[in-house]
Amino acid sequence: MLHRLMIFTMRMLCAFLVALQFLTSLPVRLASMPDEKTLGHSLLFYPLVGLIIGWILALLCGLLDTSPPLVAAAVLTASWILLTGGLHLDGLADSADAWVGGMGDTDKTLAIMKDPHCGAAGVTAVILLVLLKFAALHTLIIAQQGIVIIYAAVLARALVVLLFLTTPYVRNPGLGATLANHQPYVLNTLVVTTTPVLLVYLTSFDYIWLLFAAAVIFLLLRRLMIQRIHGTTGDTTGALVEISELGIILTAVLWILD
Repeated sequence: MLHRLMIFTMRMLCAFLVALQFLTSLPVRLASMPDEKTLGHSLLFYPLVGLIIGWILALLCGLLDTSPPLVAAAVLTASWILLTGGLHLDGLADSADAWVGGMGDTDKTLAIMKDPHCGAAGVTAVILLVLLKFAALHTLIIAQQGIVIIYAAVLARALVVLLFLTTPYVRNPGLGATLANHQPYVLNTLVVTTTPVLLVYLTSFDYIWLLFAAAVIFLLLRRLMIQRIHGTTGDTTGALVEISELGIILTAVLWILD
């Protein structure tokens, strides 16, 4: 019994490090390549990694409190991108190119998504998203609402877990396929259901509208994925993270802080 508990604990620790290494640019190094089951279990820790990302950014937001708001917003936006290694922005760009260039055709959309080059639609999508995030962060800094950043980072990554729970992964092979095929369904369901409850419980019911914003964004984007490619890919998952983060902080700026 003790031996099994130790194995499970080591697997969970390794899974956490896999999630931290994949989702951030923090200096995390694994001693060896994890097995497929450990990769699947790494999904469990996506919201926790989101909490780490959000906490670092919120701390930076506090440290920049005496700086000019425009400069602080620029530093915070750049730090957000650097901390995540631009991973999800790449997915957003590829998805935008594919959706525009695919012209409603599933196979063409998936083919364009595999193209490593970035087209006009992808560049435009990234510029618009970064610009809107910068403007929203400027307002959050003035209002001293760094906690919204934590909400955005945590909920966006919880939505990734929900996406893998509810949506077919349509590209094989790859990391996404491994995550989908080896995810722990019961534990992932527990993570998805408890994460928003804990966020509200530990902060304030004033932010409950951010949960509704995240849910609406998820449902809309998932519907677009199902309609166009009958599932999800790594790129559309990255787009989900970026768009949901932006949608959550914009909701805070336009609704809660209005």
